[in-house]
Amino acid sequence: MSGEAVLLEQKEEHVLVLTMNRPERHHALNRELSGSLSDAIVRAEADEEVRVIVITGAGLKAFCAGADMLEVSGVEKTSGGDRINAFDPIGKLSDTPIPVIAAINGYCYGGGARLAVACDILLASDNATFRLPGAEYGLVVAAASLPRLVGSSKAKELIFSARKFTADEAERWGMLSAVYPQPELMDKAMELAHEIAANSVAAVRASKQVIDAATLSEAATRLEAEANKDLRGSPEQRDRFREATRKVTGR
Repeated sequence: MSGEAVLLEQKEEHVLVLTMNRPERHHALNRELSGSLSDAIVRAEADEEVRVIVITGAGLKAFCAGADMLEVSGVEKTSGGDRINAFDPIGKLSDTPIPVIAAINGYCYGGGARLAVACDILLASDNATFRLPGAEYGLVVAAASLPRLVGSSKAKELIFSARKFTADEAERWGMLSAVYPQPELMDKAMELAHEIAANSVAAVRASKQVIDAATLSEAATRLEAEANKDLRGSPEQRDRFREATRKVTGR
């Protein structure tokens, strides 16, 4: 992968496709990929030709496996020696006026699931699996955003238990708009994106703003951030994260 871009960008008429490209890590969010996603969204907002964004992962195995455990734990350092802010692109996705479709083509775990939930429409391949392991790691993940898709009770079950679930289950609970066979996913995502792009840009963006105002709580989002600020670095959280890192890295 040396020398290859961690984010591939392709524009097809009015649709921008962002493809996460770290297959050796199942597209885990490191500093470079997080920054590339954030920058791409900012550029898209300045490009009047872009009316819809589609986000996916390269290959057939993964959408995004969450934060890069090696980099977050310090096993691998960034060029500046800093730890990453793996969730930075999520704020950009939540705030952008551009409709965003997640084409979830495999593993969608942790920060990857939170990234997907920040999108407007979630589509998945039939081999996709999901997990929100924040409680296992001693952190809060997607507690502010998941309830609007699956309801309060199911969100609590999935977040409290940190259990894995399938695309079929996610569709049944309302998290996904549709599930397709793996070979059809991107074609279906692009078909929907072009349908949206053909409509009034102003009306679509205004509709998104109204729907988000009706279903997203800014207070809950702030509370989740504050909770993680308090939890992160506590003795229990450090121990839990160290054990999770050991399982992933063997170190």
